[in-house]
Amino acid sequence: MKILFVYPQYPDTFWSFRHALKFISKKASIPPLGLLTIAAMVPDEWEKKLVDMNVSVLDDSDIKWADYVFISAMVVQRDSVKEVVSRCNRLGTKVVAGGPLFTTGFDEFKGVDHFVLGEAEITLPLFLADLAKGSPKPMYTSDGRPALDKTPVPLWNLIKMKKYSSMNFQYSRGCPFDCEFCDIVLLNGHTPRTKTKEQIIAEMDALYNHGWRGGVFVVDDNFIGNKKKLKEETLPALIEWSRSKKYPFAFFTEASINLSDDEELMHLMTEAGFDRVFVGIETPNEDSLAECNKQQNKGRDLSAAVKTLQNHGFEVQGGFIVGFDSDPASIFRSQINFIQKSGIATAMVGLLNAPRGTKLYHRLSKEGRLIANFNGNNTDIQMNFVPKMNYDALVEGYKNILQTIYSPKHYYERMRTFLKEYKPPRVKDRGPRLQLHHIEGFLKSVWVLGIKEKGRRYYWKLMFATLFRNPRAFPLSVSLSVFGFHFRKVAEKLIATQAESGQTPVVGQR
Repeated sequence: MKILFVYPQYPDTFWSFRHALKFISKKASIPPLGLLTIAAMVPDEWEKKLVDMNVSVLDDSDIKWADYVFISAMVVQRDSVKEVVSRCNRLGTKVVAGGPLFTTGFDEFKGVDHFVLGEAEITLPLFLADLAKGSPKPMYTSDGRPALDKTPVPLWNLIKMKKYSSMNFQYSRGCPFDCEFCDIVLLNGHTPRTKTKEQIIAEMDALYNHGWRGGVFVVDDNFIGNKKKLKEETLPALIEWSRSKKYPFAFFTEASINLSDDEELMHLMTEAGFDRVFVGIETPNEDSLAECNKQQNKGRDLSAAVKTLQNHGFEVQGGFIVGFDSDPASIFRSQINFIQKSGIATAMVGLLNAPRGTKLYHRLSKEGRLIANFNGNNTDIQMNFVPKMNYDALVEGYKNILQTIYSPKHYYERMRTFLKEYKPPRVKDRGPRLQLHHIEGFLKSVWVLGIKEKGRRYYWKLMFATLFRNPRAFPLSVSLSVFGFHFRKVAEKLIATQAESGQTPVVGQR
């Protein structure tokens, strides 16, 4: 059997980092971990190829070569998925589809021969067994939540690592919280399920033995869902491994804000090599937090929690949302003030949307306010429901946030605030290993940010201040400056496109 694994293309979004990747001549930020894992679950004797459309072109010859094309995708890749399926249909190659996009919205897609939905540890073996008998069914689905102790190491030999800026692995699935707008519990459940420490070390060895040295994204939606196991088993094992290999990886992940409450956990994570964490802040407005059931964020000083994480050696990235029913007219200024005060350089602010199947989706459906499907782009000027706030005021306020926080003046000011709080641990053998693409990135940053861009004076002010006052943070300052350039480009394009088209995403607003 010949299997072609296809990962569809991402549009130019906040998390694509497309403009930043050009500085270091990389094609994508991370590889398609799901497909690489699925590839390790199909029979060893099958021939396998992988085309990540974010790093290479999908040729018709690739599709013709295959007996089956396996596709997995996120919601934001929907348009590319439809194009790939259409090409496969035209060329006569059968399509097998799974992953988040199809699990929550398979009925949107025509031309897929077999849907393998839910978690593959359960449904993929059923499909493979029927395929071996020559009688595969159109759909395989399960609500089961498998243990992860049998999930294999991804087949890293299917990709060229040098095309990516970071590698990735998954430690757990599931989140103990129940935010109204989030589809993670829909896909992975409430109870965090984890891999064993032996599996984690095996995955680290696989990356290391394939020659990887650099950033590794732990893709869990809430890495600290099972704190007890992390502290007693997983992190001690990862610390020992990292020390033995002289810290070849810098880990980053996603976690809930209550990480800042646990001194021991923060210490263990930084000792293992974690230096960055994404946190869903959402909003400084308590009523909006209550509305969306963001219990873990309620009743606490969110800015102080962010600074606690920064003081323990984490660069905090944050997610923010406007458009809650409880948002007052002052929410836009409140969001800007919070983001600036907290020193969160990588601040993703989006309009509220209701992903399919979420509690928010069902609530808005009952209220007759749903008007479309969510396109998966967290920073698009588009909503799939009728908001309570005047829509024009909401869009203008949102655009003002983007134009303000990503402007050179405010962005570099935020970086300086962060660097004053940032206290990475002084550990032997820790720190970024200088590679050729780092030098390339710095030189391009000098040209683009220090010479060509209008806000160049802010760039130079930060570079010199960091070099003389905090030289250890100089590489991080360069990286964040480049990220800022990407965020500005995405925001500028978004606002310009909306202005040119006169886009009114909320159709039939009351």
